[in-house]
Amino acid sequence: MSKQKQTEQIRAAKGFIAALDQSGGSTPKALKLYGVEEDAYGSEAEMFDLIHEMRSRIIKSPAFTGEKIIGAILFEMTMDREIDGIPTATYLWEERGVVPFLKVDKGLADDVDGVKLMKPMPDLDALLEKAVAKGIFGTKMRSVIDAASPSGIKAVVDQQFEIGKKILSYGLTPIIEPEVTISIADKAEAEEILLAEIKAHLDALEPDQKVMLKLTLPEKANLYKPLVDHPQVLCVVALSGGYSRAEANDRLSKNTGMIASFSRALTEGLSAQQSATDFDGTLAGTVEAIFEASVAG
Repeated sequence: MSKQKQTEQIRAAKGFIAALDQSGGSTPKALKLYGVEEDAYGSEAEMFDLIHEMRSRIIKSPAFTGEKIIGAILFEMTMDREIDGIPTATYLWEERGVVPFLKVDKGLADDVDGVKLMKPMPDLDALLEKAVAKGIFGTKMRSVIDAASPSGIKAVVDQQFEIGKKILSYGLTPIIEPEVTISIADKAEAEEILLAEIKAHLDALEPDQKVMLKLTLPEKANLYKPLVDHPQVLCVVALSGGYSRAEANDRLSKNTGMIASFSRALTEGLSAQQSATDFDGTLAGTVEAIFEASVAG
């Protein structure tokens, strides 16, 4: 029953998805932005303890509920931990009404042909089995496009959908994320190529194979509307990609049917040094702004 309710919550898209999935490489930067310098921890274990404290503080905030945040993407170590003695994914759904997702990729391979494919995932089956056991609804995996390279972009989308089909076989919903770097000169051209490649793969899916898409906010407003409307797509979410929260929200509001899945833009302005009142107030303002941009279309 909860799976059906979760599916309907995501399909309705009345809100946005919080990205709380910084992994080892991006954690120090996330902590620094949160006001925790690298000299505050002496080991990787202490670093991950601090990032879990930050994520727990966000999730437990009165502003963090399914009323405006329909889902949250977790890092594996966050999924394996608890909040107030309750497994994180269970806490998200049962205490906050937020659908839990899991980041499953192992990072990016070196740049080849203008793109960065995902590194091999030899332990993916074991991770997907664990995700199912822990009540995860879906997964997220990220590739990067750095140039309007037709062959490179095809390789990215082929890999995403190949792994996506394995994820579907476990009863999980994959979020396909081929991120287009916002600073490249041929971003608009890359996005046109990406649109065509994704649509070809969606058209080849079976009727019961539903996926989600996480895409960089495009140069041309509503470029991805055909994907939003595609019968095999449960939901299309936008990544902030390095845009400020204000610019990301502005761009998002011009793309009908896309909702936010922001990471840095979500935690912008939050600090470990803030009082509970200031922290919750800042987060509430951020949640409201991202929510309004997500439902504007």
